Amino acid sequence: MAEFAKIKGLLVAPFTPYKDAAAEEINTEIIPAYARMLHDNGLKGVFINGSSGEGYMLTKEERIRLAEAWRSAIEWDDFRLIVHVGSTSIKESRELASHAQEIGAFGIGAMASPFPKVSRVEDLAAYCREIAKGAPELPFYYYHIPAFNGAFLPMTDFMRVMEKEVPTFAGLKYTYESNYEYNQCMLYKDGKYDMLYGLDETILSALVMGGAKGGISGTGNYIGRVLTQVISCWEKGDLEGAKKAQNYAQDVINVIAKYRGNIVAGKRIMKLIGLDLGPNRIPFHSIEPEEEQAIRRALEEIHFYDHCNKL
Repeated sequence: MAEFAKIKGLLVAPFTPYKDAAAEEINTEIIPAYARMLHDNGLKGVFINGSSGEGYMLTKEERIRLAEAWRSAIEWDDFRLIVHVGSTSIKESRELASHAQEIGAFGIGAMASPFPKVSRVEDLAAYCREIAKGAPELPFYYYHIPAFNGAFLPMTDFMRVMEKEVPTFAGLKYTYESNYEYNQCMLYKDGKYDMLYGLDETILSALVMGGAKGGISGTGNYIGRVLTQVISCWEKGDLEGAKKAQNYAQDVINVIAKYRGNIVAGKRIMKLIGLDLGPNRIPFHSIEPEEEQAIRRALEEIHFYDHCNKL
C-alpha cells in the first residue's frame, strides 16, 4: 500500500465554464483567472469534473481539455489538482485516469457510477480498482455522495475492502450527513486515510468531532474566505468565531437552496462576483434573469459582498 501526503485545508469543486447560452462549448480561456481567484482567497486546490463541474454531462474530450487547462493554469506548488475520472464506462474512466497521471495531476477520484446502481462494497471496490489501474502512481480518492448515485453503502466496510484491492487508495471525499460514520472512517487504522469532508454547511462539526484536516467544497467557489475562516478560527481555539463563520455560510446556503442549489444558483453567483462561467448544461434548469435579480437582493440582505471571494 502506497503512502501519500494528506491534504490540509480546503479544495474547491469548480464549475465547468461555457462560452455560449446553450452551454455547448466549454470555455477554457477563463480558467487561469478562475484558478488565480481561488488561490488568492486561500483555497488549496481543485477537484475538477465532479458533480459541481457537471462531469457526467461532459464528453471525454471535454474532460481532457478541462484537466489540461487547469493543470496549465496552476502556478503554485501547494495548489493541488485532483481529477474526477469516474464515468459509466470503466474503459473511459481508466483512460481519463491515465491522462491525469500524464499531465501531472496530484490525484484522481471517482464517485460510484449512477448506472448500474451498485449494491455491494465488493462491487464498488472492484469498479474503483479498475479505474485506479490507469494511474498507478497517483492517490485515488473515492467520492462518497450517495444522494447522487444511490450507493448508500457502509464506508468503513468499503475501506477495509479498498485497502486490500487498491494499492493507491488514499481516502474519501465524504459528502454525506452521517457525522458518526465520518468519525468512524477518521478513526479507522488510527487515522491512516485522508478524509476530505464535503458538506460545507456542517464543516465545523467535522472539525470538532472527526478531526478533519481537509475538505472539498462547492460553495468555496464564492465563500471560500468564510469556510477557511471556520477552519482557522477552530485551529486557533476561537470556537465562537468558528460558529459565527459556519452560521454565515449556512445563511448563504439557505439562499442557493431556494434556487436549485449550488450547481445552478452557485454557478450564477460566480457571475455576480465578477466571473461569468455561463449557464448550466441541459437538463439543469439554468437561473432565469428574474431569479438572478432575486438572488442578488437576497445576498445583499445578508451583506454577502463583504464576505465573498474577491477577484
